[in-house]
Amino acid sequence: MESEPGSLSFSYDFLALAAFPALELTLGLLSILLLLACSALVSGSEVAFFSLTHNDFVQLEQDGTPSSRRILSLKDRPRKLLATILISNNFINIAIVLLSDFVLRLLLSDQLFSEWGRSLAGFFGRLGIDIAPLQLAVASRWTITVLGVTFLLVLFGEVAPKVYAKLNNISLARIMAGPLLVLMRVFAPLSNVLVRWTNLIEKRLTGRTEGGTLASKEDIDEAIELTVSAQAEAEHEVDILKRIVKFGEVSVKQIMRSRVDVVAVDHRISYPELLEVVRDSGYSRIPVFENDFDNVTGILYVKDLLGHLNEGPGFEWQDLIRTNVLYVPEAKKIDDLLREFQVKHLHMAIVVDEYGGSAGIVTLEDIMEEVIGDIKDEFDDEAEVEYKQLDANNFLFEGKTLLNDVCKVLDLETGIFDAVRGDADSLAGLLLELHGQIPKKDTTITYGPFVLKVVSVSKRRIQQILLTLHRS
Repeated sequence: MESEPGSLSFSYDFLALAAFPALELTLGLLSILLLLACSALVSGSEVAFFSLTHNDFVQLEQDGTPSSRRILSLKDRPRKLLATILISNNFINIAIVLLSDFVLRLLLSDQLFSEWGRSLAGFFGRLGIDIAPLQLAVASRWTITVLGVTFLLVLFGEVAPKVYAKLNNISLARIMAGPLLVLMRVFAPLSNVLVRWTNLIEKRLTGRTEGGTLASKEDIDEAIELTVSAQAEAEHEVDILKRIVKFGEVSVKQIMRSRVDVVAVDHRISYPELLEVVRDSGYSRIPVFENDFDNVTGILYVKDLLGHLNEGPGFEWQDLIRTNVLYVPEAKKIDDLLREFQVKHLHMAIVVDEYGGSAGIVTLEDIMEEVIGDIKDEFDDEAEVEYKQLDANNFLFEGKTLLNDVCKVLDLETGIFDAVRGDADSLAGLLLELHGQIPKKDTTITYGPFVLKVVSVSKRRIQQILLTLHRS
């Protein structure tokens, strides 16, 4: 009878000891699931925050909610935000690896791995490879841990949350804005060091490359193609972004209106003649010259005539001429000219060649069109570039058409003619460079995929050119 209580006590002790591994295993598995959820949220927040567009930020500013304000606060510190996300994710992943190893020890005993080690050692021994069973046992445990954790992290901690974040970036950003602000304060010392080192490395790398650029224009164009999403206006957005990248490389000579196409008036003409020119041209600013266009003395603003429409033929309109004329060289870059227009509050400049003569004019509208494309108003009845597309590969151009405009029409890189263009700016000038003299009608010249045929020509200039493009 005395042995029964002792047996009962032994049973209770055994159950208590068995309960501890089960409890530890349960807590370990729950902890891994919790950390996987945290890893998913942190990884997804990286895509969520850095995929927000300008329109998204405008919407958040209009919302004015606390979560919106937190997102906008993080937007102003992108590098620190990224550093915080990376640091947090690394700590979480390390914790998952350690817990996974702990859980694996509970599920699979050391004795089991020792047996595997001895079996593997015997296998390798038969192959003539001598490896200690203990090393193979440790390697087996580590391999199972790494493969299992890698699968969990890649699927549930990286791929799935980032796909979700791409589709629901604003909602996930709202959820994670608060926690990330807290983590940013917690990891501030580490993130500050990381950001400083990143800036230092970036400066060193930038300093070692010519012009301070880390990527070529081709790389940037490809990045733009990959970044802009496939929306209805995506093609137009891609075109604008590429033009912005190349904006600083375009010279005034490439976008100016040549002197033969400029509407200008002699300062000696009568008032009725001036009004007729204004009505026929439809322009708001007209250059005024003395004797010839090489001596531009001022700009007439048509709006200044509004108060004098009832004046007689003898009205001295010359008093309205504004003499603050801006002269710019042909080689000036249009980004510099844009800043000059802004500072001097001007919209038109006279382009001068290397000999001091007037080569043409350039306007603020010409510069803007280099970024956003052709700007049409109620007076623009005809296309800015005069050409006729005969079929998919044949185009009839005016000889005076600028090479820059030809490339736009054909959707080609603007530098495709650089190797042979010399000083030529127009299609006729390119043909002269290739032929060496004014060609006769029906003369055909081939350059690369282009076939240029002279359709009409005068004694002084090439008037029309048929361009055939053989696309590969």
